[in-house]
Amino acid sequence: MKKITLLLFLLTFQNIIYSQIISDKVSVEFKNANLKTAIQNIEQASYFKFYFDEKWMESDSTSITKQFKEVRIADILEDIFQNTSINYFVSDNKIILTNNSIIYNELPDDYFGIPLEKDENGAPIVPIFYQQYDSLKKTNTRNPNKNIRDIILIGKESKNQKKKIYTLSGYIKGGKSRAGIANIMVKIPNTEFSTVTDKDGFYKLQVPPGISTVETETFAYDKVTKKIMVFNDGTLNFNLIDNVNQLDEVLIKTAKSKNAKAAITGVTTIDAEGIKNVPLVLGERDILKVALTLPGIKTAGEGSSGYNVRGGKEDQNLFLLDHAVLYNPSHFFGFFTALNPYTTKKVDIYKGSIPAEFGGRLSSVFDITSKTGNFNKFEGEGGIGPATSNIMISTPIVKGKSSLVAGGRASYSDWILKTLDDEDLKNSQASFYDIILKYNHKFNANNDIEATAYYSHDKFSVSSDSLYKYSNRLATLKWNHTFNEKNKGSLILTNSEYRFNIDYQSPSVNSFDFGYKINDTQAALKMSYLYSEKHKISYGISSKLYGINPGYLRPENPESTLIPIEIDKERGLESAVYVGDNFKISDKLLIDFGLRYSRFSALGKASQRVYEQNLPISDATVVETKEYKNNEVIKSYGGFEPRIAARYFLTDDFSVRASYDKTYQYIHLLSNNTTQSPTDIWKLSDLNVKPESAQQVSLGFYKNLKNNEYELSLEGYYKKSNNILDYKVGAELLLNKNIETELLQGEGKAYGVELLLKKTEGRLNGWLGYTYSRSLIKLNSQFNEEKVNDGKFFASNFDKPHDFSAVLNYRITKRYSFSSNFVYQTGRPITYPIGTYDYGNAQYTVYSDRNKFRIPDYYRLDIGLNIEGNHKIKKLAHSFWNISVYNVLGRNNPYSVFFVTDKGQIKAYKTSIFSIPIPSITYNFKF
Repeated sequence: MKKITLLLFLLTFQNIIYSQIISDKVSVEFKNANLKTAIQNIEQASYFKFYFDEKWMESDSTSITKQFKEVRIADILEDIFQNTSINYFVSDNKIILTNNSIIYNELPDDYFGIPLEKDENGAPIVPIFYQQYDSLKKTNTRNPNKNIRDIILIGKESKNQKKKIYTLSGYIKGGKSRAGIANIMVKIPNTEFSTVTDKDGFYKLQVPPGISTVETETFAYDKVTKKIMVFNDGTLNFNLIDNVNQLDEVLIKTAKSKNAKAAITGVTTIDAEGIKNVPLVLGERDILKVALTLPGIKTAGEGSSGYNVRGGKEDQNLFLLDHAVLYNPSHFFGFFTALNPYTTKKVDIYKGSIPAEFGGRLSSVFDITSKTGNFNKFEGEGGIGPATSNIMISTPIVKGKSSLVAGGRASYSDWILKTLDDEDLKNSQASFYDIILKYNHKFNANNDIEATAYYSHDKFSVSSDSLYKYSNRLATLKWNHTFNEKNKGSLILTNSEYRFNIDYQSPSVNSFDFGYKINDTQAALKMSYLYSEKHKISYGISSKLYGINPGYLRPENPESTLIPIEIDKERGLESAVYVGDNFKISDKLLIDFGLRYSRFSALGKASQRVYEQNLPISDATVVETKEYKNNEVIKSYGGFEPRIAARYFLTDDFSVRASYDKTYQYIHLLSNNTTQSPTDIWKLSDLNVKPESAQQVSLGFYKNLKNNEYELSLEGYYKKSNNILDYKVGAELLLNKNIETELLQGEGKAYGVELLLKKTEGRLNGWLGYTYSRSLIKLNSQFNEEKVNDGKFFASNFDKPHDFSAVLNYRITKRYSFSSNFVYQTGRPITYPIGTYDYGNAQYTVYSDRNKFRIPDYYRLDIGLNIEGNHKIKKLAHSFWNISVYNVLGRNNPYSVFFVTDKGQIKAYKTSIFSIPIPSITYNFKF
């Protein structure tokens, strides 16, 4: 008892002395002083002596400019250490510094069995001691060690801090670019504490005081585990390493995960940075043209602007640029994509299992994301080629908070037309340009916005008297908000417009202006909820208002014999609600559920014909014409669109996936051309045109070989469609007030097998793709005039059973590489004349069944030499040269086959686009 009394007396006496010393006042002045200099100044101005580890000051960037006159030493120390992790303890004239932690000069209150001090909730306040972990190393967050047994000290301990839960935040970055990675789970194992990163790789995680283990969980990167000692709120950043070796020169990878691990089928991500070595026409870096080398994605022919995905029509693909619809993604008759390659970050292509957040198309979604600007420095990139020039610049607006990306592209391509094997095209002219702006602003850790504006314009003349013009315009505004570490959401507003004009200047009085326009405005709310480690839930709602001007014809001369035409406008409202759950049942089994309900209403003001039932739709079967007022509902359609996908691991690197999707489409592209044309028109479902629908099942096997050096996938699919639009023979689609009389709606089916082999490392890398597929349509009716091919299934215009592609890159040295691109496809279907007959003193041509024959098969080889600039770090710009030859074999591939009657004989003619090798040199630079 005497010893205890003596101990208490000594502690009390020490506290009295401490109080006297700490109350001593000091006068000192700092001028741009760092912490170490400030400490030395205090020592010179007083009798205090500091004790600390100088390593704590090695990375110190503090700059202190202050003057203190007769100020308590405690107040001075509080001021200069306020924004640091340094704590202090004063004993006599000694000041002992500590990093993060506090030195306690009193034993805890319960040392003698007395209860601890309570906080406002009645819980005991426990000091954080880590002596029990002294067998482990301790690491400061400024210089973390990779050793899993190291302790990283988080936050600055305070005697006044009484919270039971603290906040750990930071960024998770990875890859060669060290960019932020979205959707990475951060958690404390075996607890309820977990969160996921946002689109910039930022996370906020609740953590308890004391020691914990924090780890990341992701398929695409190595798992990282760190031990932390939490004293207060603090930061901890992660740099992740890919757990697969990506392509050195050509990068195509499974979307957001490794080949064998994702749940959804038929999804691919193409990174714009990784396609610079793929030789394409005129050396243009084109992210969507690279997509055509992948299984399941085709076009009807060279120079076609449409895409056919797994047997679907051109209008069954949803192209989104930063969430807004891009109605025509092509320039220059389809030879170029309407996207600046230097402002485009990546495209996620969903052709099998489409996430529930997307709707409105049957076949695929091309989700295109533009680049986010640099928040800290000015940079740029561009390219100069034989047909186009591109430029992209990025600059911070408010450093660290906001950035702007601006990109532009223009063509000087008329000379190319002179080389084509078509007299009309040789005498033509064409040009295009596109511009894009993207602005990002971070308000705080929980709120940021991004805005995109885009415009593209094409004009061409296929004769001396007609000028064709078409343009895309879109704008998006997105607000991202983090409610807490489990709940996040985005509010998205978009507007898109596509229009075309034909300006016909005739030597006679019959000059005219013909035009068309479609516009849509959408609002969407998308939410994500991390219910647990096993359930990642997404849900949302969206609504889109369509407005279509189907066309007008306006004579430009008062004396014209042409009659002005104005087709009634169309309006419609498409809305949807969805919910999805990524459910990890076990380490082997992962299921992705999705349920979407969509509803479409055709709106007035409009006139709609009603036709007699059980009779063909024609002018002769009209019963009445109904008039609908402004915003009155003409007809509504809707339905549930379930989606489910599952993945099961057979071994660690071998998985099987299956999926089922149902989709609806309420808008249709009308075209009686073989391939998509800029003058094709969009039409909404209404009283007489039903929405299209489709169901698709997929099954795939995915295997990684030789330590992920090779990726192998084999996918099969079957798709059945209803109400697919087609047309009567000789249909007139432009400026037709009663377009439904020219339309047919029937069944479609498509099936196929897709094989993809990728080599992801080594001097030789690239991929081989092969697809066997069929795309068939049936137009059957009880009326002969609505039947095609006797009501049996026949090949669609884009049915190409065999499709093989090989994209290979061989790295000769670090600066030189050789690339090649080989494509083979079955010729597309065509209808041939098979004879003639005489009737009434006139001769008529007899045609075969629709699409019974095929044009010759298509194949092409492109080669390229790629030259990187020298690898000096300090230089004005980094350069990259691409020397390529398109169609190096000079293959005269047919674009179309047509027939002409000459002197009573039917003669066939073939049109080719590029029938000779096309060399090009492109210079790319980056600064």
